[in-house]
Amino acid sequence: MNPFSSGTRLRDMIRVIRACKTAAEERAVVRKECASIRAAISENDQDYRHRNLAKLMFIHMLGYPTHFGQMECLKLIASPGFPEKRIGYLGLMLLLDERQEVLMLVTNSIKQDLNHTNQYIVGLALCALGNICSAEMARDLAPEVERLLQFRDPNIRKKAALCSIRIIKKVPDLAENFINPAASLLKEKHHGVLLTGVQLCTDMCNVSSEAHEHFKKKCIDGLVKVLKDLTNSPYAPEYDISGISDPFLHIRLLKLLRVLGQGDADASDIMNDILAQVATKTESNKNAGNAILYQCVVTIMSIEDNGGLRVLAVNILGRFLSSRDNNIRYVALNMLMKAIALDSQAVQRHRVTILECVKDSDASIRKRALELIYLLVNENNVKSLTKELIDYLEVTDPDFKEDLTAKICSIVEKFSPEKLWYIDQMLKVLSEAGNCVKDDVWHALIVVITNAPNLHGYTVRSLYKAVQTAGDQETLVRVAVWCIGEYGELLVSNTGVLDVEDPITVTEADALDVVETAIGNPSSDLTTRAMCLVASLKLSSHFPSCSKRVSDIVRHHKGSLVLELQQRAIEFNSIIEKHGKIRSTLVERMPVLDEATFSGRRAGSMPPSVSTSQGALPKIPNGVAKPTSAPLVDLLDFSSDDIPVPGGSGGDFLQDLLGVDISPSISQVTSGTQKSGTDVLLDLLSIGTPPAQNPSTLDILLPSQDIKSPVDVLTKLASPSPSAQTSTPVGSSSMLDLLDDFGTTLSLPVAETNGPTYPAIIAFESSSLKVTFNFSKEPGNPQTTLIEARFTNKSPNVYSNFVFQAAVPKFLQLHLDPASSNTLPANSNDSITQKLRVSNSQHGKKSLVMRLRINYKVNDKDVLEEGQINNFPRDL
Repeated sequence: MNPFSSGTRLRDMIRVIRACKTAAEERAVVRKECASIRAAISENDQDYRHRNLAKLMFIHMLGYPTHFGQMECLKLIASPGFPEKRIGYLGLMLLLDERQEVLMLVTNSIKQDLNHTNQYIVGLALCALGNICSAEMARDLAPEVERLLQFRDPNIRKKAALCSIRIIKKVPDLAENFINPAASLLKEKHHGVLLTGVQLCTDMCNVSSEAHEHFKKKCIDGLVKVLKDLTNSPYAPEYDISGISDPFLHIRLLKLLRVLGQGDADASDIMNDILAQVATKTESNKNAGNAILYQCVVTIMSIEDNGGLRVLAVNILGRFLSSRDNNIRYVALNMLMKAIALDSQAVQRHRVTILECVKDSDASIRKRALELIYLLVNENNVKSLTKELIDYLEVTDPDFKEDLTAKICSIVEKFSPEKLWYIDQMLKVLSEAGNCVKDDVWHALIVVITNAPNLHGYTVRSLYKAVQTAGDQETLVRVAVWCIGEYGELLVSNTGVLDVEDPITVTEADALDVVETAIGNPSSDLTTRAMCLVASLKLSSHFPSCSKRVSDIVRHHKGSLVLELQQRAIEFNSIIEKHGKIRSTLVERMPVLDEATFSGRRAGSMPPSVSTSQGALPKIPNGVAKPTSAPLVDLLDFSSDDIPVPGGSGGDFLQDLLGVDISPSISQVTSGTQKSGTDVLLDLLSIGTPPAQNPSTLDILLPSQDIKSPVDVLTKLASPSPSAQTSTPVGSSSMLDLLDDFGTTLSLPVAETNGPTYPAIIAFESSSLKVTFNFSKEPGNPQTTLIEARFTNKSPNVYSNFVFQAAVPKFLQLHLDPASSNTLPANSNDSITQKLRVSNSQHGKKSLVMRLRINYKVNDKDVLEEGQINNFPRDL
């Protein structure tokens, strides 16, 4: 017989296809077979139609297109015989889905088969409908399916229930038609029908509130009785699995009880007793029993309960944690994380077991247990849990060390009872896993250290001892170098020794050894080396005996290939060799860093460069508004670009020179007043110390001159020059010139002069609003532009809750004063004014640009208008 004729048996075709050695050979066989089937279809061959469709189903499962055989399915379904219908319905479910338009043609055939006298044909129709039913078919055939829920044969009732689930999912509005038939299925004795009936009720509760209320009022007692009989039923071989009677029905019943008991105290009381029985009587040594217990726990945690049952549920989860099966432990950890919100005290009792799971060999269990431990930490157990976690940190896998370190640091910061304990724990973490610690963590540690003056000596000694044994942890080295640079004299003098520490003897050379070793370590990065250079400069002032050694370290890096290090080395070398008199003032100890400001910045609460009229930022003498939250970033990050630093300003140059941020301690320039030249010099050289409080600084500057006036002071410091008679910006003199023996002319503001005038512009105009900008300049400060914004309402409606906001690029700094009013009168009768101050760090190179946003209310409706201003005068 021709292997590719219609009469070829399915078995023979499968044998030929499986004998193919290559994909190309298989495609050739399938192509020939499909051609033969097409020919038979075109000839309307009825004898072998069912055989051809069976072949097409096999070809379809191999991944080849078989759409040309879809109509053959419909013809077989319309056949009177059961064998043809069976193949037809099987092909219908396999070759078609609910999106096929051909499916509409089979609706009538399915309806006829649902009313057929042969129950097996009815079963075929229900099975097909339950798999491929579309919304249109559901509406057409729902009455027949509803009627079959009361059919005499249990198998038909079971299939009708499964088909009903598909129907109510496709058309939720039909759920109310199935409420009473579904409720009657809950009284069935046949487990198959009961199982599908329970699932139907569960799905109906999810899509219909009416069904939910009906089942809650009339079916809970019956469900409890069914579950009780099932739990106490004797051995039944047809339903027994691992000694448990029908665990699938157990689980379905528990799920339905959970849905009905949520948020209903009365319904929960009815099911409390049976849930306790299931929880206590079910054996947990088999997987089927564990599945029932887990579902019972989920139900208990979801319904309303007085607490006793929840303790029982948490204890079951605690037993799960002792299981050898990783899957059981994982689901227990997941469930315990949800249980904490309901009864944290019950979960706390299993803290030791959970802590053991953190040390498990399975990575997923370790991570889930660590998350659970983090949720369990409170003020009472923080010390014991932190000790356990840090002890495990010493032996944990490298892959898990980063996650564990992050959680420990977060726990210590959040629940620290005292600063001494905080510092001790953080030093342990840095010693064990310093390379896994993120920058903001050790930044926060330094902030805490600066705020604990009584612990400075203890901290620097602890860091010195730690870096001797864990010098490969770069983050630890950074903190140690910073503290030695700040508090090195406390390390050498053993100042502030606590009772809990052993005194150690450290010489000045030993302290410098730490810095020199760190800067010479090939694995140290740029940040660490830059911090070492700053610490070396500070130690040269604290330890005069080591000045030559520090000079050698600094000179060695003057030829560094890294530009940052080379620049710092050249600047520091200039300070050491030429400006020894002011070196001690330049390297004074850092001021205390504000913890609240740093915490706010770290949490992301500091505003970006979008200003509102809620308050002014502090200003430094060069006219650049700078947030006071920057010191820690500038101090420790060296590469931070969060704050734009304009070039050519003396204050910022000194900040870069020393690696510190002096903005918090520099006096602010008040509006309408001029700073004297003496104050400017003192701000730059003594970091903000007023002349009346620090006469020694004047002695450094003018050791043999009388001080008569600010002009006299500057005249003594600089040679006469005509430029001293003109008005120039404060701080515009180069800081290099100030440090280079004060050998160049200092420009001094002598008298205020009127600045240039600029034409007003229409910044923004719409059909209802007009915004006009008027410009002016502060005398002697070309970088700063004063803008008066005037807002005019052109509409006949009053604008209330008027708010103006503006945003600028990073090279600009913007400050908004409060507006004159928040109500804008109608018809241009009056206007609102608001003053803006813009500082341009790229003055002369880049023009001003601004985006604005205006919010207001009209007739109780919020209105938002936005625009961009690009028509600023070019010389602003």
